Amino acid sequence: MSDNLQKFMFENAGVRGELVELPETWQQILANQAYPPAVRTLLGELLAASALLSANLKFNGTMIMQIHGDGPVKLLVVECDADLNLRATAKLRDNITIADDATLTDLIHAHGQGRFIITLDPNDKMPGQHAYQGIVPLDGASVAAVIENYMMRSEQLDTKIWLAADNQVARGMLLQKLPMTGGYEADTDMSPEARAEHETEEWNRAMALGGTLKQEELLSTDIETLIKRLFWEETIRVFDLQHPKFLCNCSREKVGNMLKMLGEPEIKSAVAELGKLDINCDFCGKLYAFDQVDCTQLFVATTITDGIDAPGQSKH
Repeated sequence: MSDNLQKFMFENAGVRGELVELPETWQQILANQAYPPAVRTLLGELLAASALLSANLKFNGTMIMQIHGDGPVKLLVVECDADLNLRATAKLRDNITIADDATLTDLIHAHGQGRFIITLDPNDKMPGQHAYQGIVPLDGASVAAVIENYMMRSEQLDTKIWLAADNQVARGMLLQKLPMTGGYEADTDMSPEARAEHETEEWNRAMALGGTLKQEELLSTDIETLIKRLFWEETIRVFDLQHPKFLCNCSREKVGNMLKMLGEPEIKSAVAELGKLDINCDFCGKLYAFDQVDCTQLFVATTITDGIDAPGQSKH
């Protein structure tokens, strides 16, 4: 089974939708880290959600979704670029035991300090341009609810998301209300009030149909079958199938920049103690080894280039 994302639209109604299935990408992510089942579920759901949201962005860059936790899970992070290249990782606190049925609140929002962050990082920044970042409290008892609340708060868009993940696949469905769209938009006889009522009725109908989707059904049913099963009474327009994939853009240069950010004294001390620094990419597991000569060269290069490659200008 390949990774697929299908966009679709309700004809004559201001509702668009997406379905995504990520078996290959999810397996590559899981091959790099062994997560407890509850953490695996949350990360897989965030992965599916990231693909769903990124597919609607007209943005040449990378969307980074992060959930910072104050419980056993310190961080969940998923990155998805304009070509639907994905990578994801989770960071857990040391020496913890996580129950298989642990909830989002148990894992991340135990003391009410969890945060949800979306960053839009352009590929080609203009001078002085910074990445856009939205930070909100963790509002919701599930990954889907957190994102729905974020979309309403920041984008004023009615959005409903269904997410599921197990040890085989991460899947999701999104429905979104699009005001002032559909065939009735051109109907000059329809008053603004009547149009608003029609939009609400169509949205409620789509929500009711989507609400029949069960988690096990989402996990086990392919995209084409789901669309037919859920919306068989509707006129649905489908678009070209897209194919997300796993891609890690780590590099030796980025790892070197990260080391430079730690400062020369700390790096010298670590190399003197350990002999060399072995650093694994959190996303793909690739090993980068820096011996004493490599580490010395990092800071010599910074001096020679007079700060052109300053650590703060590179993102890892």
